Amino acid sequence: MLKHIDAFAHYLAGTVAAATNTVKSYRADLISFRAFMLEHGFASDRASAEVAVEGIETDHIRAYLANLIRQGARRATVQRRLAALKAFFRYQQTLNGLADPARRLRAGKREDRLPTVMQEADVNKLLADAENGTSKAALRDHALFETLYACGLRVSELTGLNWRDIDEDAGVVLVRRGKGGKDRLVPIGEPALAALERWRKVQQPASHDDPVFTNLRDQRLTTRSVQRMMSQRLKRAELNTSATPHGLRHSFATHMLDHGADLRTIQDLLGHASLATTQRYTQVSIARLKEVHRRAHPRA
Repeated sequence: MLKHIDAFAHYLAGTVAAATNTVKSYRADLISFRAFMLEHGFASDRASAEVAVEGIETDHIRAYLANLIRQGARRATVQRRLAALKAFFRYQQTLNGLADPARRLRAGKREDRLPTVMQEADVNKLLADAENGTSKAALRDHALFETLYACGLRVSELTGLNWRDIDEDAGVVLVRRGKGGKDRLVPIGEPALAALERWRKVQQPASHDDPVFTNLRDQRLTTRSVQRMMSQRLKRAELNTSATPHGLRHSFATHMLDHGADLRTIQDLLGHASLATTQRYTQVSIARLKEVHRRAHPRA
């Protein structure tokens, strides 16, 4: 099965042009399923000590999903792993004519969780704290968080930026191959551009193809490192929140909506394929309005 998983990952990365994180996640999910199959001796080929793809049945997948649930996996995790298996077996059916044992399986309705959003005052406090420093790391952090909030980028899109993707004259950022493999242009404000200019003078990139955000060894930042930086900066700013870098993207959308932006514009800026995804932010705004009403109205 392993060679089939690797071929599928190569197909996703090449032919489908799926995002790197999607390819990694799908491969990891399929490797997890393979490990379960080997552990329980299902559909295994004794000669090669490998799982035979053609021997996998619907009941094997049901057992795997049930095992995940028993172990306390969240519904979203179970759904993602089933989605990976469905995509894998559709590929096998098309390529090798194999039956699709995952075709009729469903993981249940997805949990509709509201995204975590920082208050505007907290975002301003975070940015002000990051701005209050002259070291190389401080200048980078300020530029990074200003850009993340100004453009509503995914963290992977932020770390993938090169200097040629930032057009100071036009005041836009080119996000290359965002989720779904599509490029998009996003406006960027003056505070973020000014912070980027200060950072570039210190970083001194050799060419326009160099990454915008690097560590102190001039290596491109990873999404994990940005998460650590966010956690550290929240503590420095004495903000009692567990917001993540992705929370700044949610904050970008919600604050835009609160100040009168329409959903279609926010959809384009975020790079959402479906307006339904963007509509989650209306729930956030309504929830906040209801909370204010509850606290302030004498008969709420």
